[in-house]
Amino acid sequence: MIDPDKLNRLREKYSGSGGADIHSPEFQRVAALQFSAGGRRTQPFAGVSTLLDAPYRPDAPELPDFGGLEVALIGVPMDLGVTNRAGARFGPRAVRTIERIGPYEYVLKMVPSAACRLADVGDVPLSSRFSLEACHHDIESFYNKVVDAGVIPLSVGGDHSISQSILKALGRDRPVGMIHFDAHCDTGGPYEGSKFHHGGPFRQAVLDGVLDPERTVQIGIRGSTEFLWEFSYESGMTVIHAEEVAQRGIPAVIEQARRVVGDGPVYVSFDVDCLDPVFAPGTGTPEVGGLTTREAMEILRGLDGLDVIGGDVVEVAPQYDANTTTAQAGAQMLFEILCLAVKALEQRRG
Repeated sequence: MIDPDKLNRLREKYSGSGGADIHSPEFQRVAALQFSAGGRRTQPFAGVSTLLDAPYRPDAPELPDFGGLEVALIGVPMDLGVTNRAGARFGPRAVRTIERIGPYEYVLKMVPSAACRLADVGDVPLSSRFSLEACHHDIESFYNKVVDAGVIPLSVGGDHSISQSILKALGRDRPVGMIHFDAHCDTGGPYEGSKFHHGGPFRQAVLDGVLDPERTVQIGIRGSTEFLWEFSYESGMTVIHAEEVAQRGIPAVIEQARRVVGDGPVYVSFDVDCLDPVFAPGTGTPEVGGLTTREAMEILRGLDGLDVIGGDVVEVAPQYDANTTTAQAGAQMLFEILCLAVKALEQRRG
């Protein structure tokens, strides 16, 4: 039985109020970004789709300062490096169609889009749909422009090979650390004549001198290709298998990841096959026994305060997932990485 006095107080406060009438100062700040003066909200299913519903600025890459942006959301629709099922070239488009991601991160209590100058700048212009090598040249050139402009890049692939060329730009002045979510370590050698395939970007990044293996943590690793990942162990990467996440507990995983990467610049790379296929069936190389979306989000949130200088979400192949579950998960992980990047940006501003 509800207390009559409490019910009267609730009626007095909320009867006759609308959805835009928010009393909490914290929630008022978020609501002010969502409601118009007339109390209307933007329809999530209307308008042109962009990554995380960010403003669309395809002109920005042609400007020396990227139009004053601080964070650029970028699509990289290239999957010529896959070793199994193709289709991740459609990943950026699929993630753009996902609505209702953000604007409020209720655990970190932040609205990243209100704390930085942010835009979806479109896709990396690729000169060839046939040449993997040409695509990687184009990716590296594009991200060099991003770095020159002092912009934080957050990317949606595409297959995981794109991370190699992104890291060549971000790590060109000093090697960076990395927190890498994946079912596979992706530290294999050249395969059938190509060093650019999605099973080897991080071996090549280390050999290029742009990724510090001793400041690299790989989370969610599992499956039958463990024999391909000896480079991870020999180079000094920290490998945390999917089984260990459950056995050790998420706080212990977060603590180890933070300790390994330390205070230096860090890149966050999220392959959706890190997640169990129940949560992400639409990917090129699914592996059963993976992380849940809740576990992945909890680990990402636990990285709050690290010096995140960029990140990516890769391997969303939507044609294998008629329910859009994988794209939904990918968009949510992109949002969490955005929060980390904006927190780091605020720390650098002082």
